Amino acid sequence: MPVLLILIAALTLVNLLIGTIDIEAGEIVSILLGNKEASPEGIIHYNIIWKSRLPQTITALIAGAGLSVSGLQMQTVFRNPLAGPSVLGISNGAALGVAFVVLMSGQIGGTALSQLGLMGDAALSIAAVAGALAVLGLIAWVSSKIQSSVTLLIIGVMIGYLATAIIGVLKFFSIEEDVHAYVIWGLGSFARVSAGQVWPFAAIMAVLLPLSMLLVKQMNLMLLGDRYARNLGLNIRRSRLLVILSSGTLVAIVTAYCGPIMFIGLAVPHLCRALFRTSDHRILMPATLMMGAVLALFCNLVARMPGYEGALPVNSVTALIGAPVVAWVLFKKNKKSL
Repeated sequence: MPVLLILIAALTLVNLLIGTIDIEAGEIVSILLGNKEASPEGIIHYNIIWKSRLPQTITALIAGAGLSVSGLQMQTVFRNPLAGPSVLGISNGAALGVAFVVLMSGQIGGTALSQLGLMGDAALSIAAVAGALAVLGLIAWVSSKIQSSVTLLIIGVMIGYLATAIIGVLKFFSIEEDVHAYVIWGLGSFARVSAGQVWPFAAIMAVLLPLSMLLVKQMNLMLLGDRYARNLGLNIRRSRLLVILSSGTLVAIVTAYCGPIMFIGLAVPHLCRALFRTSDHRILMPATLMMGAVLALFCNLVARMPGYEGALPVNSVTALIGAPVVAWVLFKKNKKSL
């Protein structure tokens, strides 16, 4: 845990240091304390830190933590190692909401949404939240009607396929500018969140993440199986619904601000189980939160390499970096057990 905290602090500093314009560490500290030089260069550096690098760093840290906790919750409630934040179709619901707004804007209004600036960005966020919460509400209603987690998992996958099919139809009938804007959104990006949007995003996640920690006891009991957990007094249906609502809300908010970022939520829980060698969620929940932040900060650093700031898609970077690391850790763990 202390090592993870040190890595978070170090990677946060490096994310603020590295970019297309070199800014010294002492100047960055001075800027963060609110000091702004009167020279044109000092004003430029002040704007770079406060309006670009700091919001992007905070977004990566919070989004990585939220997606990782969401993935751990999904894998626990379904007892499936392949479960992730997108398993119930919530990410697909957010994508469908964005698709309706982006791909239909050119057909209805005659102007591509990508040309509307801040108004277009706000519409994207609202559409993503609306689509994700709509699917989450449907999943919550289905969860209250059925008891089988496997059936609920299959229904979630089918909802995802249905949303993908509708998006494909919308793409076919949309103009080129709208399709391009939707594809760019689908690549995922921590740089999409502006300086004005990052603080509401941080405030929302500062409430949701501690609330998710309150479900640790129920998640530990779920690992014992439904029959044993019920004998210990756990209300299986209510606990499952609470975990799904917690996980789904985290995914909805992160997807609305950053776009669909797939790999982190699936891989980080496996990485933490292998490194900490435990299934106790009292350890796994904070460890997963911090490990997700570390991986997201590192991937954000690679995505905005000097000279290529904001050019690389986050989804590709997270998979290229994270997949070999997780595969190596799991292989090493299995080799030791043999």
